[in-house]
Amino acid sequence: MKKILLAVAVLSFAVIGCGPKHTVINAGQLNACLKNAPAWVLAGGAEGGLSAVGSAKLSNAGLNFTRSEALANGRDELARVMQVKVANMFKNFTQTTGIGDKETVDKVVSNVSRQIANQTISGSKQAEVWVSECNELFVLVVADAPAIEKEIKAQAVSSYRNEQALWQQIQAKNALKEMDEAIKSTMNTPNNQLEGYQNNTNR
Repeated sequence: MKKILLAVAVLSFAVIGCGPKHTVINAGQLNACLKNAPAWVLAGGAEGGLSAVGSAKLSNAGLNFTRSEALANGRDELARVMQVKVANMFKNFTQTTGIGDKETVDKVVSNVSRQIANQTISGSKQAEVWVSECNELFVLVVADAPAIEKEIKAQAVSSYRNEQALWQQIQAKNALKEMDEAIKSTMNTPNNQLEGYQNNTNR
C-alpha cells in the first residue's frame, strides 16, 4: 500500500513539474519598472488629444529598431482606439437622428472606421519617449486631430452618399449639423473648427 501511495505521489509531482511555466510579476516589480514614469505612460496617453502609448524591450538590434517597434505598437493601439471612437460616434448619431436600418449603418460605420484607422496611422508621430528601469522603451504616439476630424466628415459624407436612401434621409432631416456635433463630442473639438468644412460639404 505504501509503495502504491509513493508511486502516486511521484507521478503527481512529475505531472505538476511538467506543467506550463508562467512568469509572475508582482506589484513590487511592476512599481520598480514604472518608477518615475511620466503621466502619459501610466494613463496610456496624453490628455486633450488623440494619443496612445506603445512600448518595446530594448534589444541587441539597437535603439532605432526598438523605437520603430514601440512606434508600430503605439500606432496599432491608436488606430484601434480611433476605430472604437468612430464606431460609437456613428451609432450614437444614427440613434439620435433615427436614420437608416442596422445593416446599412453598420456598413457605413465599417467603411469609415477602416479609412480613419489608415489615416490615423499615416498621420501619427512620436511626441515623447521614456525608458523604464526594466529597459523597456515607451513612446507617446499622437495623431493630427484636425486632419482626422476633417477626414471623418469627408468619409462619412462619401459613405452615406453611396447609400442613396440613407443619404436622402439625412438631407431631409438636416442631420449634417448633428453629425458635426457627434464628431465634436467624440473628438473634443470646438464648433468653429468644423464650421468651415461643413459649409464646403453642403455646397
